[in-house]
Amino acid sequence: QVQLTESGGGSVQAGGSLTLSCYYTVKTTCMAWFRQTTGNEREGVAGISPGTGLSFYGDSRTGRFADSVQGRFTISTDTAKDTLYLQINDLRPEDTAMYYCAASSKYGGVCRPVESWYQFWGRGTHVTVSS
Repeated sequence: QVQLTESGGGSVQAGGSLTLSCYYTVKTTCMAWFRQTTGNEREGVAGISPGTGLSFYGDSRTGRFADSVQGRFTISTDTAKDTLYLQINDLRPEDTAMYYCAASSKYGGVCRPVESWYQFWGRGTHVTVSS
């Protein structure tokens, strides 16, 4: 049974850091983090190829987030532990959202966080940043 289980969310003050984790049980060619705020569509944050480590930041569909994400967000994987990570530094109130990890067994190469590319999803972990 395919499972993606996120953890590491919580409440932090602006300027703080968090590392989100996602344990997965699926053979995957691309993995990604997405986030969603209340009333808004889910947007891509970053994607990574577990095989090559090549990463991509920002939502390639909307063109947003790339500047505000890159430099503060770091996506990584530990394939020995079947775990995906998202380290977030210098957290801002606008980073408050539900964060989801996703996996794809269909796409590879440059793993853009395009929602339709990913067929497996976790339930999410919530991050709240207070000013």
